[in-house]
Amino acid sequence: MDVKTIIDKRNLPSRHVTEGPARAPHRSYLYAMGLTREQIHQPLVGVASCWNEAAPCNISLMRQAQAVKKGVASANGTPREFCTITVTDGIAMGHEGMKASLASREVIADSVELTMRGHAYDALVGLAGCDKSLPGMMMAMLRLNVPSIFIYGGSILPGSFRGQPVTVQDLFEAVGKYSVGGMSLDDLDELEQVACPSAGACGAQFTANTMATVSEAIGLALPYSAGAPAPYEIRDKFCMAAGEQIMDLVARNIRPRDIVTRKALENAATVVAASGGSTNAALHLPAMAHEVGIEFDLFDVAEIFKRTPYIADLKPGGRYVAKDMFEAGGIPLLMKTLLDHGFLHGDCLTVTGRTIAENLASVKWNPHQDVVRPANDPITVTGGVVGLQGNLAPDGAIVKVAGLKNQKFSGPARCFDGEEACFEAVTNRAYKDGEVLVIRYEGPKGGPGMREMLSTTAALYGQGAGDKVALITDGRFSGATRGFCIGHVGPEAAVGGPIGLIRDGDIITIDAIEGTLDVALSDEELAARKAEWKPRPSPVGSGAIWKFAQAVGPARQGAVTHPGGAAETTCYADI
Repeated sequence: MDVKTIIDKRNLPSRHVTEGPARAPHRSYLYAMGLTREQIHQPLVGVASCWNEAAPCNISLMRQAQAVKKGVASANGTPREFCTITVTDGIAMGHEGMKASLASREVIADSVELTMRGHAYDALVGLAGCDKSLPGMMMAMLRLNVPSIFIYGGSILPGSFRGQPVTVQDLFEAVGKYSVGGMSLDDLDELEQVACPSAGACGAQFTANTMATVSEAIGLALPYSAGAPAPYEIRDKFCMAAGEQIMDLVARNIRPRDIVTRKALENAATVVAASGGSTNAALHLPAMAHEVGIEFDLFDVAEIFKRTPYIADLKPGGRYVAKDMFEAGGIPLLMKTLLDHGFLHGDCLTVTGRTIAENLASVKWNPHQDVVRPANDPITVTGGVVGLQGNLAPDGAIVKVAGLKNQKFSGPARCFDGEEACFEAVTNRAYKDGEVLVIRYEGPKGGPGMREMLSTTAALYGQGAGDKVALITDGRFSGATRGFCIGHVGPEAAVGGPIGLIRDGDIITIDAIEGTLDVALSDEELAARKAEWKPRPSPVGSGAIWKFAQAVGPARQGAVTHPGGAAETTCYADI
């Protein structure tokens, strides 16, 4: 059936700019850009990408957007391309630039919303390639609730260093090796030139690939589309298909909130744990839920992590990268075994117009690969990510245990008020084995911006201390982090949380098996220290990061900056 004969534009947002005599001035601007009368009166589809020249994860998005536009046009829609920002964590890492990272998620969601609202577009195809741009783009889709499809820009190919496959994780850890004489400057220089050989996002199951996996599991992306590496030309076929499919969603009025339900969020958390994904998903999934008014916080995510088997042998804890999983069978292979063994809700709707179970019905198990294990024969029976709670983290914390041999640790605290102080101590080897390094005042408000600590954790690993010390923070860890590293500790130090009250020498105990994080202090001692505690002045007094710090909420709820779907009085899609 011809999509064009089904769509009644009188019910679509773009009628406010294209229909009727009063909109003649508005139409004149569209004619000025070369549109025909027919194109103006078709549904207008926003094609939003995070294209820029900031990093390899974004560099191919403009090319892919052109394929999306062809698909939209072939199905009688009128594509309107626009771009938004990206802050790329790999380049922002380890300095003040990381304060901009989490705030960029909100700017991406806000800017896409404002462009869509201002120009009254009827649907959205969003392309993103980096850690915060993926959740930011999906948050915009859920906020606007017009028919939407998400497209991942694809992962980078692995590099090769003297015959061994490498990723940027190896390079961050090489910095630690160099600091203790384990690698020469010439070797470091050689490695940095080969670690990232193509366009695409970081290749292992770091945050970008974790949220790409989420996009398929939650139903916002076409099956297989999130797995293909950026350089693969097949990506253009997925983009073309998405452009065509968005017009079917418009015709059938299938919207993101029909797709992203509580069950879909549980599916998303399941694939994160099963793939040993980034702990940042425990920040982004609550933020996505917030957009639609569903209560789904860190503890809800952690509960699913706890009951999910870890089955995908992916870096940083395992052996393989995203390219390997795509070639083994892709994200549908992972989802199929989880569905077959009762870990996924198969009745959730997706952007195909079919359910998860229907999408996976023809997926066959590939016995000739060892990237993904059957869900009834996992690498470990519990998920690759674990939630923690205790008197040091009343509002929770999160740790990635994929590839971690010892899941219990106890030792004296060594406290640092900011990452730079800790990184300097690590660089100078000014710490002792058995200590728990504490980096605080790096939370959403305190940072501000909840910086990632990959430079510090990778340096520890490079020095051979990855399993000899633990590290806790009210900030975040990169998906590339490995070792006993606990992030998202809440409440954060900046609001008087217990992490801001502990002192050097206090004994901290971490138990990832029982899910606890405690300091050996009585309630009375903690209360006495809280009475003496005074807030620290913010390190920023103006600008975008200051605005973020004023509005941002706790990590437990996703570090969000507005009231969300529960407080909505009108939805953009219904204007």
